[in-house]
Amino acid sequence: MTGHVGKVKNPERIAVIGAGIGGLCTAARLAKAGHLVTIFESSNRTGGKCRTEWIGRYAFDTGPSLLTLPAVYRDFFQRTGDVMGRVLDLEEVNPSFDYRFNDGKSVQFANLSRKKTLDAISESLGEQDALEWDRVMLQAEAMWDVSREPFIESELKSPLSLLKRPRLMRDLKIISPWKTLRGIGIKSPYLSKIMDRYATYSGSDPRSAPAVLSTIAFVEEAFGAWHIKGGIGKLSERITERCEKLGVKIILNTYVDEITVKSGTVTGINVNGNFEEFDRVVANADALTVYTKLLAPTNKVMKVRKQLAKSEPSLAGFSLLLGLKPSQNEPIAHHTILFPENYDLEFEAIFTSKTPVEKPTIYICAPRDPLMVKDPGHEAWFVLVNAPRHSTSGDGFDWSNKDFSHQYANQIINQIEAAGISIRDRLEVLEIRTPLDLQESVHAPGGSIYGNSSNGARSAFSRAKNRSPIKGLYLVGGSAHPGGGLPLVGLSAEIVANAILEN
Repeated sequence: MTGHVGKVKNPERIAVIGAGIGGLCTAARLAKAGHLVTIFESSNRTGGKCRTEWIGRYAFDTGPSLLTLPAVYRDFFQRTGDVMGRVLDLEEVNPSFDYRFNDGKSVQFANLSRKKTLDAISESLGEQDALEWDRVMLQAEAMWDVSREPFIESELKSPLSLLKRPRLMRDLKIISPWKTLRGIGIKSPYLSKIMDRYATYSGSDPRSAPAVLSTIAFVEEAFGAWHIKGGIGKLSERITERCEKLGVKIILNTYVDEITVKSGTVTGINVNGNFEEFDRVVANADALTVYTKLLAPTNKVMKVRKQLAKSEPSLAGFSLLLGLKPSQNEPIAHHTILFPENYDLEFEAIFTSKTPVEKPTIYICAPRDPLMVKDPGHEAWFVLVNAPRHSTSGDGFDWSNKDFSHQYANQIINQIEAAGISIRDRLEVLEIRTPLDLQESVHAPGGSIYGNSSNGARSAFSRAKNRSPIKGLYLVGGSAHPGGGLPLVGLSAEIVANAILEN
């Protein structure tokens, strides 16, 4: 993608609603080009879900806990006048993942090396499994090559825009949009669990999520899994600093009540009961919230509302923040995944019966980062399990019962202990975060981590488009195209900034 160099001839007043990563990155790019940008953020801090939180003497990444595709942010800093390596200290996470299975088998995936990963698979699961993973990764790489530009790096205007592509038939055959992640046909029960996890990365169900999500596994391997020293939240702090240096005005603790529109064109926003005029508005809020709460119900708005209501919201997360005293045992890997015997029961519980999973897959992020603890030898772990979203109306689970949350947290700790990782005798801090907590802290409806899920072949088209049908209104962030997660949100900001600068 090309960036726009030089100052715009006619600077416009642009409002950005929400200071998540998408809103911040869009604001900085627009300010760099010479526009007058103001961000309105309802909470008392910037960064949205991307945050490192200190609790006592421990720091936790409570949103994203690793960075993939760092080039997206390298490009962002470069285009807005800085160098990523100067402001952020990245270190590779190796092994990138330690996968442990309920029968005692385990396999560690190497960072940035398919050869080492295949050797590890061969050693712990057998030669056949290594050949199978290689086949799947070659297929994922081919999918990434054809989907990257039209589906991920460009504005997705409509299925028609893709039909005009010269290599359409060949591309479709490779992407196989009708195939699910399960349809890839992995025979190894171990590898199929690992692949299923990539569906949950985007809050989806592997039984109905498209096979193209396997590209995430390829991207992780090819571009690496990275940790930012001091916590991933440093990314949002540095991007906020870029915004401030470029003259972006950031107003915290401020709710936007309405996006105002006249004859199909944005005129500004109503904030704290006052109308403020703007030439354009960029919404970095949940897309459904934008169309149902911030816009008057015109025909165009109702049409998008109907479309968005059709797509299934992503799953939510239940997390534990554990501050641990030093241990004599060998430390666990930075990212450790504990798989249960039956992974399907997890998807049944979350997507069908909408109940907490009895034996969930447990993700432990245990960074060995001295900047994230105040005392040497101590560790700050972030533990996450997939969960049904919060709802009191039957399309989710009611997470308001504190007693249940404590009981569930204990159940998860028992499961970790049963896998041979002792934590109870080391526990100094235990904080519980439910989907309801996430809904309340970052306005993610139901505590859905990723906006909408990618369930179904048309899911890419059912996401909110970056250009709304209202002239001058744009959508950025995880619930808009191209989707959730740090790399995609960064690309979303680039797409929106370019759409505005093209005009």
